[in-house]
Amino acid sequence: MITQPQEFAQYLQLQAQKLSQYPKSIREGRLKRVSGIVLEVEGLPMTIGEGGVILSQVNGKTYDAECIGFNGGITYLMPIDALDGISPGALVYPTKTPIDIGFGYINTQSVEPLPIGENLLGRVVDGLGRPIDGFGNPGNRLFQSVKRSINPLDRSPIHEPLDTGIKAINGMLTVGRGQRVGIFAGTGVGKSVLLGMLARNCVADVIVIGLVGERGREVREFCEETLGPESFKRAVVVAAPADASPLARAKGASYATDVATWFRDSGKHVVLIIDSLTRYAMALREIGLSLGEVPVARGYPPSVFARMPELVERVGNGADPNTSITAFYTVLLEGDDVNDPVADTARGILDGHFFLSRGLADSGHYPAIDVEKSISRVMPKVVSRDHLLAARRIKQLYSRYMSGRDLVSMGAYVPGSDGDLDAALKAWPKIQGFLQQEVDSNFAIPDTIEFLNGVIRQ
Repeated sequence: MITQPQEFAQYLQLQAQKLSQYPKSIREGRLKRVSGIVLEVEGLPMTIGEGGVILSQVNGKTYDAECIGFNGGITYLMPIDALDGISPGALVYPTKTPIDIGFGYINTQSVEPLPIGENLLGRVVDGLGRPIDGFGNPGNRLFQSVKRSINPLDRSPIHEPLDTGIKAINGMLTVGRGQRVGIFAGTGVGKSVLLGMLARNCVADVIVIGLVGERGREVREFCEETLGPESFKRAVVVAAPADASPLARAKGASYATDVATWFRDSGKHVVLIIDSLTRYAMALREIGLSLGEVPVARGYPPSVFARMPELVERVGNGADPNTSITAFYTVLLEGDDVNDPVADTARGILDGHFFLSRGLADSGHYPAIDVEKSISRVMPKVVSRDHLLAARRIKQLYSRYMSGRDLVSMGAYVPGSDGDLDAALKAWPKIQGFLQQEVDSNFAIPDTIEFLNGVIRQ
């Protein structure tokens, strides 16, 4: 029921928007060939990124797809969801084209995506913004526009730290608001636990979480157990699990970035978590190879390494210095290989990286952040000189202990022969206590600095 003039004006605007999107003439094509996950359609020219609908002649259902390329008179589509009952010669229409089903016209559109806005908070959507939490669409609302590019000269510089609530990060690898950080890890080293701690403890107005290409069972666990009810109220979860199509997985990371961008441009401090950037690259690889692209590095075609910077460069600070997007991207190291092409590219386009060590995880050291191999490139800009010097000193002691512990364990070291190693051995219990943290604990930046100085003063 529309009762307010403003609601009526918005309703009229919505209807006018819908009418403007209807085609002046109905176009249709026919499915000519299916090659792997690519559908070849004849007689329906489309632009890259334009949506299409395939009508099953077996069960009468419609399936969404998207144009990913073309060659002469052949248009290449990729389905968004699994297909069932598609036969040769199936009719294909552009999205939102009326179809005559014999007793009237229906609009070729499946589940409507949720408009990007405040109504997304506390919701779970798929990679295309369609609700999957069972609460449906809250009504006819206009989609908010999202600015997908920003002039680099209009970006505000990073000038303040982000409180992550994790001692090892706040003290040794301080993150700035607007920074983009990669979390590099192999399988089973506590990556998901660290993400949960970041999602719960980060001081931000909105948390946007993109679960891209990961296990489907983790979606509910992340929402109900890892986030918890309080954190979930300020969060938006975009879930495109491993069983989703490559197109849906790739769009999941892009849609999560769109949501984070909208909240930043609305005056919010946003934390964006994408798990994982590697699965996003794998989805792009599947799409590229299906179109016939030539692989250049471990099966990845060139388009993957062009699309990754496009995704990452959309986040960060905007023109307003009081808003930001701080992004955490997980990067899966296949076989713990730090020279993996995706990992190597990610290190070059991000503002720092946290390396999770399997050796630390196996020894029960959590979070398993190897501070010796990790770096935050903006830390010197957002912390005091005393904080920076204290962190540098702890890193020196940590490195000296790791290089000399074999001598000590074998009994080949004589105390007093190396002053730095003696200091490292004396400080090691406190350093371990500083770098480790329970999952449900939270250390603010002031408490972290006090703890850090206590380690140095020993």
